Amino acid sequence: MIIVHDIFVCKPGNASRVAKMFKEAMAPNPYAVSVMTDVTGQYHRVIMVSQYESLAEFEKEMESMKNPSKEMQEAMKKMEGFQDMYVSGSREIYRTW
Repeated sequence: MIIVHDIFVCKPGNASRVAKMFKEAMAPNPYAVSVMTDVTGQYHRVIMVSQYESLAEFEKEMESMKNPSKEMQEAMKKMEGFQDMYVSGSREIYRTW
């Protein structure tokens, strides 16, 4: 099992808005597990957690973004303006045992 954390450090005052955008846009995505915001640690973070059976499945999903389905296009539309709300981001990929 592979767990992916897409981490975004938002501009102050935007973390809740970004979390809500992710929650709405990713609702139909079978891989999206949850959206988290920080309680301790670095401020203004939003973390989208996704789960895949393997790295190959994750890579296949990333490759599908080059030619998004109608559902993915709708999700991307819900994320309009997102780029203006965050400062930086990163991705962490974990294998569960």
